[in-house]
Amino acid sequence: MGDQLQIDLADSPLAGVAPPAAAIVLGSGLSGLASEIEAELTVPFAELPGYPDVGLVAGHAGRLVIGTLAGVRIAAFAGRVHQYQGASALEAAWPARVTAALGCPVLIVTNACGGVSDYLSAGDIVLISDHINLTGTNPLIGWRGPRGGVPFVPMDDAYDPELRAIAYAAATEEDIDLHDGVYAGLLGPSYETPAEVAYLRTAGADVVGMSTVPEVIAARALGLRVLGFSLVSNMAADAGLSHAEVLEVGRRAAERLTRLTLAILRRL
Repeated sequence: MGDQLQIDLADSPLAGVAPPAAAIVLGSGLSGLASEIEAELTVPFAELPGYPDVGLVAGHAGRLVIGTLAGVRIAAFAGRVHQYQGASALEAAWPARVTAALGCPVLIVTNACGGVSDYLSAGDIVLISDHINLTGTNPLIGWRGPRGGVPFVPMDDAYDPELRAIAYAAATEEDIDLHDGVYAGLLGPSYETPAEVAYLRTAGADVVGMSTVPEVIAARALGLRVLGFSLVSNMAADAGLSHAEVLEVGRRAAERLTRLTLAILRRL
């Protein structure tokens, strides 16, 4: 059995591409940041190896853009794969696996989420300090470890402390309020019940969503440094919650998250 996390880009449109300094996964409603990039290459996900044929969710453009943003060469995933679409945890970790195959050392993950903690409001940006994996699975299941080593990956520093310090400095520079919080990853696609939100609050979660966790686990297994942001699109278990609301809040907050991302990239 080979290393199941590895993706071979040799016969793909990314063959021979020089490693970007950072990669960014853009969540629901946040794909507009990709339009800010001075693109040198744009590739639909479906043309890249390892991409599962599960379709695209509204608000996810489904393309990889490589180019320059804030003077830094980056790769931006305009969208992602979700387990609720029928993907396995390994397939949902696809952006992290492609990032590693590109030789890129840093992965920035973003997502739209529900607010769990009472101090949060729709439109807030949360810097992820840690996560709780409640998906019931893991992208490393069946993995033997790098080069036949052990598959036990430390997760105490999953969200890189040095990158988090850079994010806080950038937020101060841009006068952007940045909250700190724990992200709970659920399988979805149903939204959380009020009882589940109460449970998550007791368990120590500040925000909840249906992505990100498989990407971060795989990224750490592959030696990537990770920085994560959640955009609070709604308070979890709100009456009348809809995906259209999630996308609209994402669009309204995109300007602040774009400014913050640019300021972070300038500091890398």
